[in-house]
Amino acid sequence: MAYIKQKSERKYKITVCNGYKVNGQKRMKAQTITVPPEVPKRGIQQYVMAEAERIEKKFKYGIEENDQTHFDRYAEAWLKRQEPYFKATTLAGYRRNLEIVCPFIGGIPLAKIRPLTLEEMCEELRKRPGRNGSVKECTVQKYLETVSSVLEDAKKNDIIPFNPAHRVRKRCAEKEKQHIPQKYEMQRLLKIIMDEPILYKAYYTMAIATGLRRGELCALRWEDITGPFEFTIRHSRSYVAGQGIVESDTKNHRERVIVIPAQVWEFLMSLRHWQTIRSGKPENNQPIFTDLDGHVPNPDTFTRHLRRLYAKNGFPQEYHLHTLRHYYATYCRRAPANRLQLTCWGTRIQHFWNVLIATRRIWQSVRRRT
Repeated sequence: MAYIKQKSERKYKITVCNGYKVNGQKRMKAQTITVPPEVPKRGIQQYVMAEAERIEKKFKYGIEENDQTHFDRYAEAWLKRQEPYFKATTLAGYRRNLEIVCPFIGGIPLAKIRPLTLEEMCEELRKRPGRNGSVKECTVQKYLETVSSVLEDAKKNDIIPFNPAHRVRKRCAEKEKQHIPQKYEMQRLLKIIMDEPILYKAYYTMAIATGLRRGELCALRWEDITGPFEFTIRHSRSYVAGQGIVESDTKNHRERVIVIPAQVWEFLMSLRHWQTIRSGKPENNQPIFTDLDGHVPNPDTFTRHLRRLYAKNGFPQEYHLHTLRHYYATYCRRAPANRLQLTCWGTRIQHFWNVLIATRRIWQSVRRRT
């Protein structure tokens, strides 16, 4: 129960009790509120009672929302609670998806969201324009998964009895064909890369030889060299709208050690020599792949440059920077089944099992073609 004490005409002190401590003292929390001037005098009491209920819920249960809270308000509070646990890129992705779905269901109370409501939302999302026409079904399901995450949190906090997103009838998503280069294509690409500046030459050859993600390559520092031809992968860099380049741990939150070929090591040493001539000897904590001014380029810089190389030399337009990682993974799958393959596949690629299940059909189709 909340205790309300009036301090002035529009100022009230609200005190909430939530049980007793070990020593017998009450667990009390007090907060002073000021009624906004736009609230008329006849509505002050109603406003204060609503605030007292909100403060009491937040103190006792940790959240102030209930089943009548609108979806957009609860989603915003959910995002704030998840900030300590999500990476900046993950949080930005959830926020971007919620901005798209909130115009359809944002004003609906949590208790009134039904599976039919979400199915109608999906139908409207399918009408949105996409890159090549309308939005793909897999994109619509990603939006639905974001809504499901918010509703699952409401269910966990006993605000709603069940998650209506789990009862939505889903359409079968199209199986997108993953284009993976053949060996002769990769050999031709390597010849083209050999004519590029040392920064791009070292970056792309290391991507091909190790299968590292582009963010992991951009986050590599000279101090990550832990032995001859050996690196420890600890961080990843990515671009977040409104925040710029942010650095965090790897995608699976674990460190791993990789070994690179001698030729790639020579390219890295040539890059270090080039940086020393341009701007002096680089510090150990300085990233490896930097431009002329010593700044770390945006990860999209390497993606766009490689796409220009693809277009200039007649490669399929479906190829991108992550294609190099797919090629590396496919090469490991084709290798004989031995301990080396298991180490290469399980440790260096570091795909979670759910990702392997999702992409298994793609790699199996590649094996059938070869």
